[in-house]
Amino acid sequence: MDRLIKPEFQVIDFLFAAGRKCSQAFKLSNLMHTMPVAVSLTVSDPSVFSFAAPFSIIPPLSTASFCLLLNKPLDAPPLSTPPATVTVRSSMLPTGKALHGDLRRLFSKPGPHIFKDAEILISFVGADVAEFLLSPPAAAILPLPEIRNSFFCKAIAPCDAAELNSLLRIAAANGKVSSISALISAGAAVNSAAAVAGAGESLISSAVASGSAEAVRTLIESGCEIDAINDRLLHSAAARGGVDLLQTICLSYADIDLNSGNSQGQTAVHIAAINSQTEALQFLLSIGGDPDISDDDGWTALHYAADRGDSGAVEVLLRHSSFSKHAVTKDGKTAFALAAGGGHSDLFDALQLGDELQRAARSNDVVSIERCVLNGAKIDGKDQNGWTALHRAAFKGHMESVEALIRHGARIDVVDGGGYTPLLRAVEAGRVEIAMFLLSSGAKTSLKSIKGMADCGGGGDHRHRLHCHRRCNSELLN
Repeated sequence: MDRLIKPEFQVIDFLFAAGRKCSQAFKLSNLMHTMPVAVSLTVSDPSVFSFAAPFSIIPPLSTASFCLLLNKPLDAPPLSTPPATVTVRSSMLPTGKALHGDLRRLFSKPGPHIFKDAEILISFVGADVAEFLLSPPAAAILPLPEIRNSFFCKAIAPCDAAELNSLLRIAAANGKVSSISALISAGAAVNSAAAVAGAGESLISSAVASGSAEAVRTLIESGCEIDAINDRLLHSAAARGGVDLLQTICLSYADIDLNSGNSQGQTAVHIAAINSQTEALQFLLSIGGDPDISDDDGWTALHYAADRGDSGAVEVLLRHSSFSKHAVTKDGKTAFALAAGGGHSDLFDALQLGDELQRAARSNDVVSIERCVLNGAKIDGKDQNGWTALHRAAFKGHMESVEALIRHGARIDVVDGGGYTPLLRAVEAGRVEIAMFLLSSGAKTSLKSIKGMADCGGGGDHRHRLHCHRRCNSELLN
């Protein structure tokens, strides 16, 4: 015989409650038909656990209960890997009687009379254990996710429906996908009142706030419903910059309102701009988000981006809106005014100076050209057609503006959206004097480009343009 005692279970499921001095009963059975057996219990971590009676005597073929004690109340379960264990040793006791001191002496001396009957694992279970496993400190104690998942599945086994639902809310808020799945499999209800995150928001909102698109998908696949009035899924996803979250939401809820406002009238586009989430902003605008909506204070998304000096967001918004650049808040401020107030000079050109420079070149206002350049306007900034101020001045035939722009470093051979240089625009418009000046300033041309211009359908008399081409080409060859 290699053992005298048999435990009821190979694992003690210790029901832990935070802040309370806990205990857990377990049973051992004597396998001997005629002989009483002395039992000794020891624990691998005596600083945490103890026994009400570490020594005992079990009559033949009898079962006895024992009590494992937590030495003091703890705020968190004392989890460890490997888990703590209870060692059960035994020895035959023919007399069936012995004092505590006698039993201590019996087990203090090793020998063939001592049997090591069992090594029982201690497993912590209960809602408090499961909640702890969902918290960040658990990762430091149990660094391997698969180990934490195993502990979690064990911990929720004794939980009732209310506890499961409450834990599901916590798991969703932390984006714990495997825990969400385990709780749902154990009976947690995704649409129960206990699982609602608060303020009427659904579990989906909690999962979105966690930033886990996979957690969101898991809940959606499990039938989790959203509250169209209280949920602000797009707002929450936009705040985190989660394009994968936004995609998951929009694919799953095709009728979701992209431009719904929160309590301040801000849309998800506003929120992305406020939080400098440029990728989320680009995605929202690409699927129909409106950049021109003003919130309750009259601010568009561009106002927020300009106020924060976010050049990336400003660039994205300007590509999708021509109105918001001129929109005024309730305080009478444009996006340019907000950028100027914040000292974000790198935005001046995009928000205002670029337009002013184009207008000045178009009207031959050299004084304004000088002021725009001095204030930071990009000399080669392009309009929606790819025209620079030099393209504009050359096409209009404004020599003073052309000279001023080149003096300030304008690129002579920059190409617009149609593939035309300022020289070719001047030729197209029949501006011979401008074309000659550009050539003398180093502008490049080719017979192929000149011929292409001769065949174009641009403004001006066709024969006059051909005459201009010939004169420009002749001057170049000479």
